[in-house]
Amino acid sequence: MREELRLDNQLCFRLYTASRLLTQAYHPLLSRLGLTYPQYLVMMVLWETDAQPVNDIAKRLLLETNTVTPLLKRMEAEGLVRREKPTGNGSDGRQVIVRMTQKGRDLESDAACVPYQISGAAACRSITAQSAPQLYGMLDDLIATLKR
Repeated sequence: MREELRLDNQLCFRLYTASRLLTQAYHPLLSRLGLTYPQYLVMMVLWETDAQPVNDIAKRLLLETNTVTPLLKRMEAEGLVRREKPTGNGSDGRQVIVRMTQKGRDLESDAACVPYQISGAAACRSITAQSAPQLYGMLDDLIATLKR
């Protein structure tokens, strides 16, 4: 077998596996909040800045709008967000603004413990509070390179 084709030598496999397992670790924490992992990501974007266009949310999550739109529709049906068309002169009628409802805002305080619980669940010898910023930097560099 060619060494470069061994599964253990693939960065993509390690990243895929780590991502899948980390997302699984989030599941019980988020299900208590009534959120899926993608919904949690959208809520974090809105907790940072409410009332954003769908395009901006998709861009922030590095997703296509046609992926985010059905997710937002489900979140609206669950009472977490409101989607609205801007009104007034000069408004782009195609643009949709997403705003949190009170239920969505209230969820922020309940979700505040999730990052701490995940860091405890994902604690390992090599990723510490001191090494995490370096790992984030390497992943950000990889993401930026792959986005080009």
